[in-house]
Parts: sequence; C-alpha cells; structure tokens
Amino acid sequence: MEIFKKHIAASKNYVGGKSAEEVGGGRKMYKMSSNENALGISPKAVQAAKDAAEKLYLYPDGTPKRLAQAIAESYGNQIDHSQVIISDSGSSVIEIINRGFLNEGDEYIVTNPTFQLYRVLGIKMGAVQVDVRLEGDDFKLNVQGILDAITDRTRLLYITNPNNPTGTIFPEEQLDELFNAVPDHVIIIHDEVYEKYVEDPRYCTAMKWILQGKNMVGLNSFSKMYGMAGMRLGYGYTTPKLAEYLTKLTKPFSTNRIALEAGIAAVKDTDFLQKSVDHVHKAKRYMYTELDRLGVKYWKTEANFILIKTEEDPLAFEEFMVTQSIMVRPVNYFGADGCTRVTISTDEGNEAFIKALELFLKK
Repeated sequence: MEIFKKHIAASKNYVGGKSAEEVGGGRKMYKMSSNENALGISPKAVQAAKDAAEKLYLYPDGTPKRLAQAIAESYGNQIDHSQVIISDSGSSVIEIINRGFLNEGDEYIVTNPTFQLYRVLGIKMGAVQVDVRLEGDDFKLNVQGILDAITDRTRLLYITNPNNPTGTIFPEEQLDELFNAVPDHVIIIHDEVYEKYVEDPRYCTAMKWILQGKNMVGLNSFSKMYGMAGMRLGYGYTTPKLAEYLTKLTKPFSTNRIALEAGIAAVKDTDFLQKSVDHVHKAKRYMYTELDRLGVKYWKTEANFILIKTEEDPLAFEEFMVTQSIMVRPVNYFGADGCTRVTISTDEGNEAFIKALELFLKK
C-alpha cells in the first residue's frame, strides 16, 4: 500500500538563497542575495532579545497578544489586535492560509514572475497553480486575465506588492478594479513585506480593502524591514471573520520568547525603521546613477532590491560575483528569465558591487 501522498512526493522544495558562511568559506562576503536589512536589526530589539534569553526556561506567551497589539498600534489601531495572525514567519502564515482554504484539486492564482513559495506550498496541498503572467517589460498586472482565470475551484489569489523579484508595484486604482470584481469565494493574499520602502504615491496596502470587509489578508514579515530574518517571525492582518477562522489553525506557543520580545521592540522602534528606509532610498539612487553609467538594464524599485539584466547568463554572473566576495540572486526560478536580483547593501557593499560589475562587463 502506498503510504505517501502523491502530490507531496512529486513536489519540489523551495530553493532558498545560500548563507554567506556557505559561500564565503571564512572570507568576508557582501550578501546582496536575500533582501535582508542592510543596517541590521534595531538595537532595542537586540536588547529585548538578550533580556528574553535569560528567561528561556519559561514558556513564551501562549498567544502572542502583546505583539499583535503592537502591530495593530503600528497601523494606527485601524484594526483590533484579534485581527492579526502571527506565526514563526510570513511563510508559515501562508501555510496557515493554505490549510484553511486549499483542498486537493482546488486552484490558486499567481502572477509570475513572483515569489515562488506560493507555488511550492500550494502544490504540497494538492492544489493546482494557475499562472497569469505579468505583462510587458514593465511587469503590469493582467487584471482581465486574472478575472478570466477564476473558476468555481479558485480559492486563493496571490498578489505581491511591491513585487518580488521585480521591485515594481501595482497601483491602487488597478487593484480597485481587480479586487472589486473578485468573487467572495476567493481569498486575496496581498503580500506587502516591502511596503515600508515604497515611495510611489499610487501604492496602497491591504488595509483599505480589509476595512471594507473584503475577503483579504495583508501579509507581512519581520525578515526584511525589521532585520529579523534569523529569528523567523511574520504576520497577517485581515477581517474579524477571517481572523477568527484562521486563528483556529495556529498553534499555542508558536512564537518563541526571543522572537516575541524582539518583535515588540522592533515594531515600536520607529526611528530605526525610518533610518533603514532612508538608507534604501538614498542607496538606490546611487545604484541607478552607476547602473546608468555602465549601461546596465534595470528596473526602478519600490523595495530594497533592484532587478537587473546583463547580456551574459545570470548563473555565470553569480559565479563571477562570488569571486569578488559578493552574493547576488539569479531569478530564472522566479520566472524572470535572464535577470538577477541585487539587494541594496551598505554603502561599502554597494560600492563593492559596482566595482565588481564594472570588472564583469570588461571581461
């Protein structure tokens, strides 16, 4: 008798970026491959983590209510803390949503090129991915294509905004057109883990539509803006009705004590968050100037990374950059063929990248 579920046995795992330790072999590396915060983590969050470490013999909060309250406050208390779903990463929140709404044979819509974990986790549920690709060289959302793809079996729609790996956004006006036409049996996941970096005034978070009662989850993570990738912490916020349902799928004590206390401190340290955002805004303009000088194709970004395209194969580019102590991320796997995603680093790291890129182009 077969004991394995066929759709799980046949699926492939998500291919994550490598660590600097894996690649560097002890030498200093500028890790510009995983969209981490170039300035690190809030000193207040570090201190909170150190204080929490002395109490690791105690269970953490059974439910992360205090963190949920801090998150709700960060949104100006437009939602109640009970509308915040917290887990050990944004990816885990996706898993919770999948378990809540996807059955074998159900469909979920993605818009490639985009974050590939949606595909990986959906397939493990036995669900069918429907891809409505972004259009044109500027990666526009195909609104009519998405609406035409919705069937009675469609359960989830993933919109990544700002999008990973393109760094582009889908403006509020376009999303209004889409979301107002999506039927109620489809849950919309608006993945906005880079939203604090956005400068474009046409951008809008999920909050607008959630307050209108739309069946929607705003997805966020502490790995990017808050610089806590190594702690694993993420959350979603949604309507009271969806939150009550999804909370039933969360585990008690799912957030460890260190991550919980550091998360609370990080959310409240708005000065560090603003410093991180200001650094990205300044650094990306430096990168634009240098990429223009070198004649490299790139897309202006609303996130903390830049998508570029060189004439040579991205894997060859990645290998060369490693020899220059720099890690970048080819994103063919994300659906952006021939492109490379470059995380905005420290000033020193950005300058090192440009120097290495110049050497690569002269080969």
